[in-house]
Amino acid sequence: MKVDGRHFRSIWLEPDGWSVGAIDQRRLPHEFVVARWTSADDAGEAIRSMLVRGAPLIGATAAYGVALAMRADSSDAALAQAYKMLIATRPTAINLKWALEEMQRTLRPLAPSARIEAAYQRAASIAEEDVAINHEIGRHGLALIEAIAATKKPGEPVNILTHCNAGWLATVDWGTATAPIYQAQDRSLAVHVWVDETRPRNQGASLTAWELGHHGVPHTVIPDNTGGHLMQHRMVDLAIVGTDRVAANGDVCNKIGTYLKALAAHDNGVPFYVALPSPTIDFSIDDGARIPIEQRAASEVTHLTGRTADGRIETVRVVPEGSPIANYGFDVTPARLVTGLITERGVLKPERAALASAFPERTSQ
Repeated sequence: MKVDGRHFRSIWLEPDGWSVGAIDQRRLPHEFVVARWTSADDAGEAIRSMLVRGAPLIGATAAYGVALAMRADSSDAALAQAYKMLIATRPTAINLKWALEEMQRTLRPLAPSARIEAAYQRAASIAEEDVAINHEIGRHGLALIEAIAATKKPGEPVNILTHCNAGWLATVDWGTATAPIYQAQDRSLAVHVWVDETRPRNQGASLTAWELGHHGVPHTVIPDNTGGHLMQHRMVDLAIVGTDRVAANGDVCNKIGTYLKALAAHDNGVPFYVALPSPTIDFSIDDGARIPIEQRAASEVTHLTGRTADGRIETVRVVPEGSPIANYGFDVTPARLVTGLITERGVLKPERAALASAFPERTSQ
C-alpha cells in the first residue's frame, strides 16, 4: 500500500540480499522508522516486542527468521533451535506455527549446504503468498461493500467499523479487514471507516488511522465504547475485523473487544464479517474455547505513550500505583455472531463444513 504516494510493504529483503527490513510499528504514528535484522534472534525479538504484529506478518517474520538462522548455521540442530525459539514468541496467532512448519517441511529433507538458498526462497514465497491471498480477500470483500453502496444515496459513503489493526501493517501488504476498503477506495467508491482506538495498545488509533490517512481513506477514530452507540443510530453499515486464529467450527479469536462489537452488531442487525487468510484457520482446534489467550504485560494498561505539545515522545502512567492489572490480549467471538468469513476463496459461512469444503488441503495438515 502507499505512504504519501510511495509504495511500501511491512517487511522486505534488503538490497544486500540476506538481511531483512521491516517497519518498526512501535514507533508509529509519530515516527516512521525502519529496522534491519541480521539474525534469527532479531526476528524473534521483533515479534516479542511487537515491532511487528498481526498474525500474517508474524508468520512472514518467523519464516525470514529461519532463513537468517540457516545463514548463520544450517545444521539440523540449528534448524530445531530456530523453530523452538521462534514458536515461543507469541502463543495465539496460528500463522506463526504454520509458517514455521512450512519452513521445516521445506528444509528438513535437504542437505545443510542447500538449506540457505531454499530457506530464503520459501520465506519470500510465504510473503508473496500473503500478498496474493489478501488481494483476493479484498476482491471478495469489495463485493459486499459494492452491494451496500448500491442501496445508498449518490455520494453517500458506506460506513465500515473495524477493530484493532488488520491493515497492511498487520500483513505483508493490503491487509485483511482493510483489503476490501482499499480496493473500494481505489475504485472511487465512497467509503468511511470508524476506527476503534483499541485499548490497551491503541493499534487502531496509532496504526489503522495512520495507514488509512496516508493512503487517503476517509476515517474517524472513536473510543472503543462508541461502536454500540453508532450501530444503534444506524451509522454503521457493516463491521469488518481481522483475526489471529479461527477454530474449525468458525469461532473467531481476535483482539480483545471484538466479542463486544459482535454482540452490538448482532443486537442491531449490522452485518459482522471477519477477514482472514486460510493459514489463520486452525483445524486442529474444534472450537474457540481451546484457543490459548495471551496475557500481556501490565505496563500496556498502566502507561500510555504519545507526543507532547513541544514534540517530545513521552510515556506516562495513567493507572494508580498498586492497582492490580489484568491484560488479556484476545477474546473469542462465537461463530453464531459472525455473518461471514471473508477468505481468499470467497465469503464462507462460519461453520465447520464450509471451511473444510473450501480448504480441504488444510484439514489434513
